[in-house]
Amino acid sequence: MDRSKPFVITISRQFGSGGSYVGKKLASKLNFYYADREILGKAAQTLSVLEKDLEQQDEKLQSFWETYFQIHANSTDALLNTVLIKPSNAELFKTEVEIIRRIAEEQSAVIIGRCGFQILREQINRVSLFLHADIAFRSNRIQQLFQISEKEALKMITRIDKERAQFIEEYAGMKWSDSRQFDLCIDTGKIGIEASVDLIIHYLESTRQFVVIT
Repeated sequence: MDRSKPFVITISRQFGSGGSYVGKKLASKLNFYYADREILGKAAQTLSVLEKDLEQQDEKLQSFWETYFQIHANSTDALLNTVLIKPSNAELFKTEVEIIRRIAEEQSAVIIGRCGFQILREQINRVSLFLHADIAFRSNRIQQLFQISEKEALKMITRIDKERAQFIEEYAGMKWSDSRQFDLCIDTGKIGIEASVDLIIHYLESTRQFVVIT
């Protein structure tokens, strides 16, 4: 490990397993930059200059971009009101790759999803995590977070997990469920969300990859 270089934690996660919460907690405890929706925001700002060139495209996007617009459909964020034309999946991914690499070069960070574990595979100071949990645990979390029924939660989990799996297979060329791609896999449903944060910090310290000063 080169302590003069930024340290990056990438988190891949099943929908509802608590990836965003764990990521935010880790970023706070480690004083790292937290990159999730911020990546999409920066991508949108970058791609907005291409709106004129994309006006004639009639393409329906899937995966993260479409999910982002669906989840934040009622957002008052000015950014959502300015992005009128969606870029292609390939354009979005290329832009996100550049943003993720730039973040990793400039500062220590926790990066959520978007093939971060694959994009930064050559990064010396990097730990890749995969968070998962059984369907009952995830369904319960989603019902509470979004105030929706069990049926709606299960439908949401199935759709988003499928999108993420397809996204990773297409752009990383591997199975999302292949644990060999990650340094640490955690069942958040069994040990709990908070305990997962503690476990990750213990892992970083015990492997001498990062020392947490409290």
